[in-house]
This record gives sequence, C-alpha cells and structure tokens, in this order.
Amino acid sequence: MLEYLPLNELFKKYRSGFLDKKQLEGQIFQYVLNNHKQFHLYQWKRDDCIDYLCWLYPRISKAIDKYKDIGTSFDAYIGALVYYSSREYHFRETEHSISEHSWWKEKANELSVRNTEPDYPEQKTAYKPVSNPQQILILLLKSYHFVSDDFISRVAPAIKIETDKLKDMMNELRVLRTDKEEQIHGLKERIHCQFYRCISFERRMLAAPDGSMFQKKISDRLNRARIRLESMRKRLSIMRLDATNRQIAKVLGIPKGTVDSTLYAVKIKYKPKDKEC
Repeated sequence: MLEYLPLNELFKKYRSGFLDKKQLEGQIFQYVLNNHKQFHLYQWKRDDCIDYLCWLYPRISKAIDKYKDIGTSFDAYIGALVYYSSREYHFRETEHSISEHSWWKEKANELSVRNTEPDYPEQKTAYKPVSNPQQILILLLKSYHFVSDDFISRVAPAIKIETDKLKDMMNELRVLRTDKEEQIHGLKERIHCQFYRCISFERRMLAAPDGSMFQKKISDRLNRARIRLESMRKRLSIMRLDATNRQIAKVLGIPKGTVDSTLYAVKIKYKPKDKEC
C-alpha cells in the first residue's frame, strides 16, 4: 500500500512518475479525510466528510491539471480549494435541508387538517310549519348549498313560485359561491407559500453567523413575512361561503332589511325555550 505523505511530497512523486493521476487523487481524498481538522472541517462527522469529498472529487481532478508551481505550494493550493468549496457545499446542503424541512412541515400541516366529512344519519324531526311563503323562500336561499333539485321541484308549488325561477335563484347563488371558493383557494395557496417562506427565513437566520449583517437582514425579512402571513390568515378567517343576506336580497329584488327582519323573526320563533324546573 502507498504511504500517505503530505500533499507537496505526493505531487512531487506524481510529477516524477512514481504516482499516476488516479493514485494521486485517491491519496488526496484519503489525506483530507484523515486530516479534516487541518482543513477547518472541525464540526464535520466522518460520513459528512466522505459525502463532501465525493462531491469534491471531480474538482480535485481538474485542480491537479490546473496547478502551476508559481510560488504557491500544492498544500496551500489544495487547502484553499477545500476551504472555499466546503463553504459552497455547506451552503447548498443547508438550502436543500431548508427546502426539504419546509416542504415536509407544510405537508404535515396540510395532512393534519384533511378530515373526511362525517356521515350524518338521517333524522326525522317534527318541525313546526311556517305559514309565510316568503320565510320559506328566504330560508331555502339561505341554505341553497344543501338543497337538491328534487327538493326544489317539490317545495316550489307549496310556496307558489315557478320551479325554474327558484332554480335560477339557486344557481345565481351557486355561481357566487364558486367565485368565492376560487378566491379562498387562491388565498390558501398564497398562505401556504408565505408559511414556507417564513420557515425558510427562520432556518437561514439560524444558519447565519450571530450578529452578522446577513442575520439582521434575514431577521427583518422574517418579521415582515410573519406580519403579512398573519394579515392573510385574518382575511381568510372572515371569508364566508354561505349566502349573505345582501346576496339573497339582490336575488329576490327586495331590501336587505326585509331579509334581516325575516330571518330574525324565524330565529326568535324557533329558538328553543328553557324548560321550567
């Protein structure tokens, strides 16, 4: 087996023909691995060093071809190559780790909120009849998302309205809901991206040197990103999919106050009363 010599001596042997290029590359690989602290790789584990050197190996081959003895020793030449390339490798690995961590964290949050809607058993409840057709109509429009076309065709004659006209009212509200769903979906996508951005800034700030200008810059960007994320979440919390009283009033062509008072009267009428002791 070849003896592991300092890099200057190894290069002399290579030039003298005692070592071929592949042997020199292997000797450099092993020398850096065995003396990683000498190359300022203090906190690196052996497996990390091996991964890094495997990534560096093609550059070692090119560095041997480009080296010219013009005052700088081969030791210093390889030392500079390892020093600067290790910083590049660490930066790339940090970026990859940030992206992977952020993606999985966001994916975990997304999966945690995916719950299938439970099946509600059909219940036969005796409701008090509402004699006012307008009340029934407004209640139908208020719960349009849960009303089937079959039910519409059966209830339309009872409130003395044409079935097609009632369906048109329902469809108008469904179109508004579709537009709102697209807005909410788009906002959720932007929130996910902003959440990912905040995680990325956090990881970069932790990786930056303490007290450096880069850390301060990333900290400022993180604060702005968090403020924007909170603002987007507040906007999402107030967005509604159900039909508003204003939308129902527009569909019926009546004042909004009429819809408000009608729904309030129904609410009071059917509000459960406390049982007397």
